[in-house]
Amino acid sequence: MRAVRFHQHGGPEVLVYEQAPDPVPGPGRVLVRVRACAVNHLDIHVRRGIPGMTLPLPHILGSDVAGEVAAIGPGVTSCKPGDVVVVNPGVSCGHCEVCLSADDNLCRQYSILGEHIPGGYAELAAVPEANILPKPARLSFPEAAAVPLVFLTAWDMLVAGARVRPSETVLIWGAGSGVGSAAIQIAKIFDARVIAIAGADWKLERARALGADDTINHATQPVGEEVRRLTGRRGVDVVFEHVGQATWETSLRALARGGRLVTCGATSGFAAQTDLRYVFARRILIRGSFMGSKGTMYEIMRLVDAGRLRPVVHAVRPLEDARHAHEMLERSEQFGKLVLEP
Repeated sequence: MRAVRFHQHGGPEVLVYEQAPDPVPGPGRVLVRVRACAVNHLDIHVRRGIPGMTLPLPHILGSDVAGEVAAIGPGVTSCKPGDVVVVNPGVSCGHCEVCLSADDNLCRQYSILGEHIPGGYAELAAVPEANILPKPARLSFPEAAAVPLVFLTAWDMLVAGARVRPSETVLIWGAGSGVGSAAIQIAKIFDARVIAIAGADWKLERARALGADDTINHATQPVGEEVRRLTGRRGVDVVFEHVGQATWETSLRALARGGRLVTCGATSGFAAQTDLRYVFARRILIRGSFMGSKGTMYEIMRLVDAGRLRPVVHAVRPLEDARHAHEMLERSEQFGKLVLEP
């Protein structure tokens, strides 16, 4: 098969479009012919090298796969060759206590397609049967590939983590990102007020089109002052945080008393300082998120199929253009998802 792999960690230039061995579906696994694979910030972190994580090289990135079942391994019963599918990117053991309690993203063996194991920047990908879902007929392959990782993460942050409620105010950083554009829609399903933040006016226009009630351009406006103005100095109930070091202090100060901060990443750096007096004096809750359960993905897909949530695709590129897609993502030139097609 053809695939995009890297043989050493580094910048976008280490991505190589080349021949690679076809994966073989072992027992309980499904071979998927990849029709589309979305690009995530996670791909950039893995490509650069994550401290403390050693990968067998060369490695294939790509967490979000949509395609067709090409073959099935022994014991697979829930799908057959030709089925049109979406892949849940979170892989767990399936038999430990947390897996059986529907908290499989807390499994000690939890891994993510494209991060810990070979992913979807290829013509074929082998995945566990438990990770296969039917593709909603209303979605194209690129649209379907734009759903799993970001909607699963945003749902876990806002619904399971922050327990967002109607009439609450949610501040969303990085509204132009895949996870940010998903968060806007999820918050609006729960009738929350959304304040979206991005660094370009054209992105804020698109955020408003998705349902954002108010917007802040962090490149031209002081975020803290704008939040106070928009909330009558009260602050917001929930901060949706995934930027990290550059925004952390502002995020904490933007919260109302008893507010909740949920975070899933740190694209600007991990060494964020926290004044703990501010946390306990204002009864602030900080909650981390790492993907979401497999069961949650079914709920998300039902909402997508009903048209209540919709993936946002900025551009579709051929697989061999993965390097350019990474460069675009690193420069934040997109709104929503960049998707690769083999």
